[in-house]
Amino acid sequence: MSTSDPDPRAIFGERRRLIALAYRLLGSLTEAEDAVQEAYARWYAMSPRQQEAVESPGAWLTTVAGRICLDLLGSARVRRERYVGAWIPEPLPDRTEWIGGPADPADRVAMDESVNMAFLVVLESMTPAERVAFVLHDVFRYPFAEIAEIIARSPAACRQLATSARRRVRAAQAPATTTTTTTTTTAGQAGLVRRFKEAWEARDIKTLVGLLDPDATMVADGGGLVGAALRPVEGGERIAQYLIHMAAKAPGLTLLERTVNGRPGLVAQYAGTTVTVAAFDLTADRITHIWAVRNPEKLRAWNGDRADGAAF
Repeated sequence: MSTSDPDPRAIFGERRRLIALAYRLLGSLTEAEDAVQEAYARWYAMSPRQQEAVESPGAWLTTVAGRICLDLLGSARVRRERYVGAWIPEPLPDRTEWIGGPADPADRVAMDESVNMAFLVVLESMTPAERVAFVLHDVFRYPFAEIAEIIARSPAACRQLATSARRRVRAAQAPATTTTTTTTTTAGQAGLVRRFKEAWEARDIKTLVGLLDPDATMVADGGGLVGAALRPVEGGERIAQYLIHMAAKAPGLTLLERTVNGRPGLVAQYAGTTVTVAAFDLTADRITHIWAVRNPEKLRAWNGDRADGAAF
């Protein structure tokens, strides 16, 4: 290999960053893995001379993966219109809790604020171009000139897309800023989630109502594969009643405190299998949003049946 040949180790080392990027763009680790795999397939499909002509393999892979994700986002909108019930981004465990060990993709996705469930849900409200421009620039700090190459727009247009996306983020966060937030630390958040768990286990509807914001919303994602509320459950009292009703219908569940997308969450297991992963959004000392993922296809990372994880 000549000194100008791309270093295979350096090229392979881009996987961590690419998977982290693709997950934030797509909201699905499964699709992120597929997108990155496709980008690498296109790289290795080139001749050695073509590879040598690429000045920066990392930038090339980012451009290709970004375009693949942009295409997937466009088709995903069509698919999600046919999705049964609400579509929630695929939840991720903490890297220390990932089934399969540190070589799996969860170790590749840094658990910062750009991966918490509330943020990912806001990203879902953006157009594909807005999402790509915003994530690449505001999260991964790519210049607009490089983003323009990915989404085939001018740098000025990319800047406008990111600005529009930022407005969406601020609008989603605005209700939370009207109340003084006291539950800001991870320990405080974990304590609130723990009290919620204990109240649910005790079937204590009064305590559940007290822990939920009066205007709280719960969204469930069963994907048509398992039972789940097809529409959001709104209002703290209605959510508490719904949870108590579901508890009575599903005896034998075990609730575990786990980290979900970097924040305290809950996992429900039946006979040792994870059947629900719940992520929370908290304001002050109340729970404002619950996202309950029940679609088994989105729970593979929690049950150890992702066979291709070690390849990343």
